[in-house]
Amino acid sequence: MSQKGYILGVFLLGLFSLSVIFKFSKKQIGIQWEELLDASSMLSNGLEPEASKARNMICETKKKRDGIWTVWSRGRLGNQLGQYAALYALAKLNDHEAYIQQDTHNWLAPIFKISLPVLHRDTAGKIPWRNLWLHDWMSEEYYDIEDKYLRLTGYPCSWTFYHHIREEIAQEFTFHDFIKAETNKHLEQIKGTRKNATFIGVHVRRGDYVQIMPKAWKGVLGDKTYLEKAMDYFRTKYQEPVFVVTSNGMAWCKENINISKGDVYFSGDGVESSPGKDFALLVHCNHTIMTIGTFGFWASYLAGGETIYLANFTLPDSKFLKILHYDTTFLPEWIGIPADLSPLQYELANKEAPPGKTSSSTLG
Repeated sequence: MSQKGYILGVFLLGLFSLSVIFKFSKKQIGIQWEELLDASSMLSNGLEPEASKARNMICETKKKRDGIWTVWSRGRLGNQLGQYAALYALAKLNDHEAYIQQDTHNWLAPIFKISLPVLHRDTAGKIPWRNLWLHDWMSEEYYDIEDKYLRLTGYPCSWTFYHHIREEIAQEFTFHDFIKAETNKHLEQIKGTRKNATFIGVHVRRGDYVQIMPKAWKGVLGDKTYLEKAMDYFRTKYQEPVFVVTSNGMAWCKENINISKGDVYFSGDGVESSPGKDFALLVHCNHTIMTIGTFGFWASYLAGGETIYLANFTLPDSKFLKILHYDTTFLPEWIGIPADLSPLQYELANKEAPPGKTSSSTLG
């Protein structure tokens, strides 16, 4: 065979081989494509419900509305928590992007693993916000808000805004790991040799409220009798309760809380501690006794467990009841102990008594 004939033969053999391979591959591709179509049909017919559900969820994902929402930063830690949670919940409900301001970030970021982005001050100052004052309970008007640039204001502290996404809110207010470690170590030290310790966080709100409640709101604070009743409830229920007391009036607590049973621990050795440390201690306890205020509410809400709260702590004609509703502030499963309003009633009666009349004759 000549050299040219040999080359031609090799070429034809190679061409034939490529043709065979191409036909085989095409057949395989066709088979695989049919299998994919069959799989798609199976999904649509519900034979793989989880995969079909996932596909539908992707298709139904809502597009965020244009614009951004934020919240005005007011007050201290308890108020900051309420403002953040209300913004998070309402923005999610209305499909808007939520941003926090720098002051909110400064309060919360050193303590919690919050996720909302921070709005730069210069940017915030250039946005044409509409301010919306929130009252302290969820209202029908908040379910469909179309504003592009909305700044929430007020002091919302009601479970009705965010209780339906409680797990997400708890995730937002997860403590940094080093705070968890320090707090658990502290509680272990407090526990001592107890084998079945049950920690009850006690928050006693005093400070400016000592003057504000009776004078401005016709209300009272948690007193000695209230705290004794609440603590006795847990003493009866648990074998080795340990009461961890936090307050912005620790001197009053040391004078009015019975420590004879050896089950009371004053945070900071009886000196007012930092809000972050006190809050972490309360949240890491099993149960809570609160008096009044947003700080105590949030400690109770995040701690879970049982909560005892001061109920009916204002007179019926108090203006405070226009901004706070008991049923939208305290969870239904929490246990309320009514406040003793008699000292306040006595004081008001003395002020209103005509000259020459005593309080006893006035009160009957």
